[in-house]
Amino acid sequence: MPASTRQSAESQMDRRRRRHARYRSNFRVAVSHLGNHYQTVEGHCRDLSEAGIGILLAAELENGEVVSLSFSLPGSLPSWEVRTVVRYRRGYQYGFEFLSLTSEQQESLKSYLETLPLLAY
Repeated sequence: MPASTRQSAESQMDRRRRRHARYRSNFRVAVSHLGNHYQTVEGHCRDLSEAGIGILLAAELENGEVVSLSFSLPGSLPSWEVRTVVRYRRGYQYGFEFLSLTSEQQESLKSYLETLPLLAY
């Protein structure tokens, strides 16, 4: 029994590790999705990584739902239109994984992340 308990604890630790570091950020994001009808809801970015974005959002979205995000990185002029998928939700905190970043957006995002404070989890 002790071996399985240790293995279970190690598995939980592995699941908690993130593939990409998260950085604190704060900017407005428009989230467009199809609920009972097509709608756009305003939210705020709370954290950002190379693979996704955490948003504070007063909406009802389901895990696995694909939505469109519209935002501009602070200090950047072009507005981004990005497809994402809902990966988690805790209350009004949502985590979205990017599905459609262009190579130019990926490079801009990496450069922007270098200017941000790292979040400790």
